[in-house]
Parts: sequence; C-alpha cells; structure tokens
Amino acid sequence: MRLFAAVLPPEPALAELGERVDALHLLPGADTLRWTERTGWHLTLAFYGEVDDGVRPELETRLARAAHRHHPHDVRLAGGGRFGDRALWAGVEGDHAALRRLADSADAGARRAGIAMDRHRPYHPHLTVARNRSTHTHATPTHTPTRLAPFAEGLTGFAGRDWTVGALSLVRSHPPAPGVPGERPRYEVVAAWPLGG
Repeated sequence: MRLFAAVLPPEPALAELGERVDALHLLPGADTLRWTERTGWHLTLAFYGEVDDGVRPELETRLARAAHRHHPHDVRLAGGGRFGDRALWAGVEGDHAALRRLADSADAGARRAGIAMDRHRPYHPHLTVARNRSTHTHATPTHTPTRLAPFAEGLTGFAGRDWTVGALSLVRSHPPAPGVPGERPRYEVVAAWPLGG
C-alpha cells in the first residue's frame, strides 16, 4: 500500500484556508487546475511509496518511537507559493525547526524499518492546494500549463490561527482511478501517535 507520514491540521485551520482557496477558484484559469480535496489536506513529513504489508508493523513501531521523542509545538497555515507551475501550496509559519526534526525522524524511522527512501532533501513544510494538469502524449504537451503566479499571489497575506501539532499520522494514499475524469486521490489515516508519548 502507498503510505506517507503526515501532520493533519485541525478543522478550524482548514476552514480558514478553505475560504481563501475558494476565492482563488474565481481567478482566470482556475478551472484548468486539479484542486486538492479539503478533506485530504495535510502536511507531508515523509513519503514512503509502496510499503509491503510485512514491513508495516516495524514502520509503525519506529514511528511510534519517533512521536514519543518529539513534543507538541505550535504552527499556523500562512502565505503560500508554488513549485514552478507544477503545484500551488499554502505555507506554514511557527516552529519550523520542530516540524523539520519530526520529518527527519519519520524519514529515519522508515529507513530503519527497511524502506528504501529517496535521496534526502531539505524539508519544506507546505500544504498542496492545487496542481497543474499534466497532459502529455508521447512527451508532447497538449496544452500550456496554467501560470500559478497569480494564484500564489492570492495566498499572500493569508494568516490562519495558531494550532498545535500534537500527533504524527501514518496515512494511506488511494490513487485516483486511471482515466476517470475528475477522480482524485483519497487518504485514509491507518495509525496515529500523540507527540511526547
């Protein structure tokens, strides 16, 4: 199953961001983007990809230990940006160092459980709200990607309420059915551990 470690913001924080994102839907080109489902909004800590069922118990043990070693800390969703014209995201302010340490532990726990992880990249906390549709046929784009700069500018100045990162979650990703228009990934929390034990 496809798994990743994540922090799940509380509903009031998601509702605040949702109001700002709803306004972005009114911008020119918004209908060409794939908007992520609010029910699945999360801050990815570490992406594991396909994980064998036999490895999952050890991964869960390692993640439980990692959660125990970290303390709750405050953050808030604020601002936003883009990864080129590929993805639009909301930013995170607050205790970045604590969030980074938690992400590093989620990554290290997977390695110790025997999961081959990609080359480690610096952690950049963000919550993806939209992606450009990638429609390619034989490596030839069938359309020009929508410019995400105006959408990122629409997130400038957004500042949500403070909330406490109090748990580390293991989430299963159910990819969208291929070839079904409008189909989106679904996310299912399979385990969660409070920070600090």
